[in-house]
Amino acid sequence: MRIKPEVKQWIQFALALAVAIAVVRLAVIFWERHQGLPETRKQEKALSPEAYVYPKKTYAYDLKSARALTQQPVWVKEGYKYVYYPYDPERHRSDFRHEAGLLGPLERLEIKDVVLDASPGSPDQRQVMAVFQKDGNWYAFPFGAKRGDEYQIYADEILYVQDPHELYSFWPADVWQAIERHQVKPGMDELQATFAVGFGLLEKSPDPSERVLRYPNGGHPLVVTFRGGKAVNIKP
Repeated sequence: MRIKPEVKQWIQFALALAVAIAVVRLAVIFWERHQGLPETRKQEKALSPEAYVYPKKTYAYDLKSARALTQQPVWVKEGYKYVYYPYDPERHRSDFRHEAGLLGPLERLEIKDVVLDASPGSPDQRQVMAVFQKDGNWYAFPFGAKRGDEYQIYADEILYVQDPHELYSFWPADVWQAIERHQVKPGMDELQATFAVGFGLLEKSPDPSERVLRYPNGGHPLVVTFRGGKAVNIKP
Protein backbone atom coordinates (compact mmCIF):
# COMPACT_ATOMS: atom_id res chain seq x y z
CA MET A 1 0.00 0.00 0.00
CA ARG A 2 1.44 3.32 -1.04
CA ILE A 3 1.33 6.15 1.50
CA LYS A 4 0.38 9.50 0.16
CA PRO A 5 3.05 12.24 0.48
CA GLU A 6 0.86 14.45 2.69
CA VAL A 7 0.10 11.52 5.02
CA LYS A 8 3.78 10.63 5.17
CA GLN A 9 4.65 14.21 6.11
CA TRP A 10 2.00 14.22 8.83
CA ILE A 11 3.38 10.97 10.30
CA GLN A 12 6.92 12.34 10.25
CA PHE A 13 5.71 15.51 11.97
CA ALA A 14 3.87 13.53 14.65
CA LEU A 15 6.94 11.38 15.34
CA ALA A 16 9.17 14.44 15.56
CA LEU A 17 6.71 16.11 17.94
CA ALA A 18 6.60 12.99 20.16
CA VAL A 19 10.39 12.86 20.31
CA ALA A 20 10.52 16.58 21.18
CA ILE A 21 7.97 16.15 23.97
CA ALA A 22 9.93 13.20 25.38
CA VAL A 23 13.17 15.21 25.35
CA VAL A 24 11.48 18.15 27.10
CA ARG A 25 9.96 15.80 29.68
CA LEU A 26 13.33 14.22 30.43
CA ALA A 27 14.85 17.67 30.79
CA VAL A 28 12.13 18.72 33.25
CA ILE A 29 12.59 15.54 35.31
CA PHE A 30 16.34 16.05 35.42
CA TRP A 31 15.91 19.68 36.46
CA GLU A 32 13.40 18.80 39.21
CA ARG A 33 15.68 16.13 40.61
CA HIS A 34 18.67 18.42 40.40
CA GLN A 35 16.77 21.19 42.19
CA GLY A 36 15.36 18.86 44.83
CA LEU A 37 18.69 17.30 45.78
CA PRO A 38 19.98 20.20 47.91
CA GLU A 39 16.63 20.41 49.71
CA THR A 40 16.76 16.69 50.48
CA ARG A 41 20.26 17.11 51.85
CA LYS A 42 19.07 20.03 53.98
CA GLN A 43 16.29 17.88 55.41
CA GLU A 44 18.72 15.07 56.15
CA LYS A 45 21.02 17.51 57.93
CA ALA A 46 18.06 18.94 59.84
CA LEU A 47 17.23 15.56 61.38
CA SER A 48 18.77 15.32 64.84
CA PRO A 49 20.45 12.12 66.04
CA GLU A 50 17.42 11.61 68.32
CA ALA A 51 15.33 10.85 65.22
CA TYR A 52 17.38 7.69 64.71
CA VAL A 53 16.87 6.34 68.25
CA TYR A 54 14.34 3.51 68.44
CA PRO A 55 13.91 2.39 72.06
CA LYS A 56 13.25 -1.30 72.56
CA LYS A 57 9.64 -2.22 73.35
CA THR A 58 8.16 -5.06 75.36
CA TYR A 59 4.99 -5.50 73.28
CA ALA A 60 3.41 -7.04 76.39
CA TYR A 61 -0.08 -8.39 75.75
CA ASP A 62 -0.96 -10.30 78.93
CA LEU A 63 0.21 -10.89 82.50
CA LYS A 64 2.87 -13.44 81.58
CA SER A 65 4.50 -11.30 78.87
CA ALA A 66 4.30 -8.21 81.11
CA ARG A 67 6.38 -10.03 83.74
CA ALA A 68 9.36 -9.65 81.40
CA LEU A 69 9.68 -6.24 83.07
CA THR A 70 11.05 -8.01 86.15
CA GLN A 71 14.11 -9.20 84.21
CA GLN A 72 15.89 -5.84 83.90
CA PRO A 73 15.75 -2.30 85.29
CA VAL A 74 13.28 0.14 83.76
CA TRP A 75 13.21 3.95 83.58
CA VAL A 76 10.22 6.30 83.72
CA LYS A 77 9.68 8.16 80.45
CA GLU A 78 7.66 11.11 81.75
CA GLY A 79 8.07 12.03 85.39
CA TYR A 80 5.37 13.49 87.68
CA LYS A 81 2.64 11.94 85.54
CA TYR A 82 1.96 8.49 87.00
CA VAL A 83 0.70 7.81 90.52
CA TYR A 84 1.98 4.93 92.65
CA TYR A 85 0.32 3.47 95.74
CA PRO A 86 1.33 1.63 98.90
CA TYR A 87 1.35 -2.13 98.31
CA ASP A 88 0.93 -5.03 100.72
CA PRO A 89 3.08 -7.94 99.40
CA GLU A 90 1.41 -10.43 101.75
CA ARG A 91 -2.15 -9.65 100.71
CA HIS A 92 -1.12 -8.71 97.14
CA ARG A 93 -3.24 -5.58 97.38
CA SER A 94 -2.64 -1.93 96.60
CA ASP A 95 -4.01 0.80 98.83
CA PHE A 96 -5.81 2.92 96.24
CA ARG A 97 -7.24 5.15 98.97
CA HIS A 98 -3.83 6.72 99.60
CA GLU A 99 -1.53 7.99 96.86
CA ALA A 100 2.11 7.46 97.82
CA GLY A 101 3.58 9.78 95.19
CA LEU A 102 4.36 10.31 91.52
CA LEU A 103 7.02 8.47 89.56
CA GLY A 104 9.92 10.87 89.03
CA PRO A 105 11.65 12.01 85.85
CA LEU A 106 13.77 9.20 84.45
CA GLU A 107 13.39 7.34 87.75
CA ARG A 108 15.10 3.95 87.69
CA LEU A 109 12.95 1.11 88.99
CA GLU A 110 13.43 -2.58 89.70
CA ILE A 111 10.07 -4.21 89.06
CA LYS A 112 9.70 -7.08 91.53
CA ASP A 113 6.42 -8.49 90.27
CA VAL A 114 3.49 -7.83 87.95
CA VAL A 115 0.08 -8.64 89.44
CA LEU A 116 -3.64 -8.21 88.88
CA ASP A 117 -5.41 -6.00 91.42
CA ALA A 118 -8.83 -4.52 92.00
CA SER A 119 -9.97 -1.58 89.89
CA PRO A 120 -11.76 0.97 92.11
CA GLY A 121 -15.10 1.95 90.59
CA SER A 122 -14.94 -0.80 87.94
CA PRO A 123 -15.95 -4.18 89.44
CA ASP A 124 -15.81 -5.84 86.00
CA GLN A 125 -12.22 -4.78 85.44
CA ARG A 126 -8.87 -5.52 87.10
CA GLN A 127 -5.72 -3.45 86.92
CA VAL A 128 -2.28 -4.68 85.89
CA MET A 129 0.13 -3.40 88.54
CA ALA A 130 3.92 -3.17 88.58
CA VAL A 131 5.28 -3.82 92.07
CA PHE A 132 8.54 -2.22 93.23
CA GLN A 133 10.43 -1.23 96.37
CA LYS A 134 11.56 2.24 97.33
CA ASP A 135 13.34 3.23 100.54
CA GLY A 136 12.51 -0.17 101.98
CA ASN A 137 8.77 0.13 101.31
CA TRP A 138 6.55 -1.64 98.80
CA TYR A 139 4.61 0.23 96.13
CA ALA A 140 2.74 -0.46 92.91
CA PHE A 141 1.52 1.53 89.92
CA PRO A 142 -0.95 0.59 87.18
CA PHE A 143 0.17 0.13 83.59
CA GLY A 144 -2.69 -1.84 82.12
CA ALA A 145 -6.09 -3.38 82.66
CA LYS A 146 -7.96 -6.64 82.13
CA ARG A 147 -11.65 -6.94 81.33
CA GLY A 148 -12.88 -10.47 80.74
CA ASP A 149 -10.12 -12.18 78.76
CA GLU A 150 -8.92 -8.97 77.12
CA TYR A 151 -5.80 -7.10 78.24
CA GLN A 152 -4.71 -3.55 77.54
CA ILE A 153 -1.04 -3.06 78.41
CA TYR A 154 0.64 0.32 78.01
CA ALA A 155 4.02 -0.36 79.60
CA ASP A 156 5.83 0.86 76.48
CA GLU A 157 4.19 4.28 76.85
CA ILE A 158 5.36 4.61 80.46
CA LEU A 159 8.74 2.89 80.67
CA TYR A 160 12.08 2.52 78.94
CA VAL A 161 13.54 -0.98 79.15
CA GLN A 162 16.94 0.33 77.99
CA ASP A 163 19.13 2.78 79.86
CA PRO A 164 18.37 6.24 78.40
CA HIS A 165 21.97 7.22 79.14
CA GLU A 166 23.02 4.67 76.54
CA LEU A 167 20.19 5.42 74.11
CA TYR A 168 21.15 9.11 74.07
CA SER A 169 24.86 8.78 74.76
CA PHE A 170 25.56 11.40 72.06
CA TRP A 171 24.15 14.18 74.27
CA PRO A 172 26.88 16.40 75.77
CA ALA A 173 27.98 15.78 79.35
CA ASP A 174 26.65 19.15 80.54
CA VAL A 175 23.16 18.23 79.27
CA TRP A 176 23.21 14.98 81.24
CA GLN A 177 24.46 16.85 84.30
CA ALA A 178 21.51 19.26 84.06
CA ILE A 179 19.13 16.31 83.67
CA GLU A 180 20.53 14.62 86.76
CA ARG A 181 20.06 17.90 88.68
CA HIS A 182 16.50 18.17 87.30
CA GLN A 183 17.24 21.51 85.66
CA VAL A 184 16.24 22.89 82.28
CA LYS A 185 18.99 24.95 80.63
CA PRO A 186 18.89 27.19 77.55
CA GLY A 187 19.64 25.17 74.43
CA MET A 188 18.01 21.96 75.69
CA ASP A 189 15.35 20.40 73.48
CA GLU A 190 11.91 19.17 74.59
CA LEU A 191 12.96 15.56 75.16
CA GLN A 192 15.89 16.65 77.32
CA ALA A 193 13.57 18.94 79.30
CA THR A 194 11.17 16.03 79.82
CA PHE A 195 14.02 13.89 81.12
CA ALA A 196 14.94 16.70 83.54
CA VAL A 197 11.59 17.88 84.93
CA GLY A 198 8.94 15.47 83.69
CA PHE A 199 6.00 15.89 81.38
CA GLY A 200 4.91 19.28 80.04
CA LEU A 201 1.58 20.76 78.99
CA LEU A 202 1.48 22.76 75.76
CA GLU A 203 0.18 26.31 76.15
CA LYS A 204 -1.02 28.81 73.58
CA SER A 205 1.60 31.15 72.20
CA PRO A 206 1.03 34.36 70.21
CA ASP A 207 4.14 33.51 68.21
CA PRO A 208 3.62 30.52 65.88
CA SER A 209 7.38 29.99 65.71
CA GLU A 210 7.46 29.20 69.44
CA ARG A 211 6.26 26.33 71.63
CA VAL A 212 5.47 27.15 75.24
CA LEU A 213 5.21 24.28 77.73
CA ARG A 214 4.26 24.35 81.39
CA TYR A 215 5.94 21.67 83.50
CA PRO A 216 4.29 20.82 86.86
CA ASN A 217 7.74 19.64 87.97
CA GLY A 218 6.58 17.94 91.13
CA GLY A 219 5.08 21.10 92.66
CA HIS A 220 7.73 23.51 91.35
CA PRO A 221 6.19 24.62 88.03
CA LEU A 222 8.28 25.88 85.15
CA VAL A 223 7.26 27.60 81.93
CA VAL A 224 9.71 26.97 79.10
CA THR A 225 9.64 28.62 75.68
CA PHE A 226 11.17 26.68 72.80
CA ARG A 227 12.20 28.29 69.54
CA GLY A 228 13.66 26.23 66.74
CA GLY A 229 13.33 23.19 69.00
CA LYS A 230 15.60 24.69 71.70
CA ALA A 231 14.78 26.23 75.07
CA VAL A 232 15.24 30.00 74.93
CA ASN A 233 13.36 31.13 78.03
CA ILE A 234 12.89 29.32 81.35
CA LYS A 235 10.92 30.87 84.16
CA PRO A 236 9.15 29.60 87.30
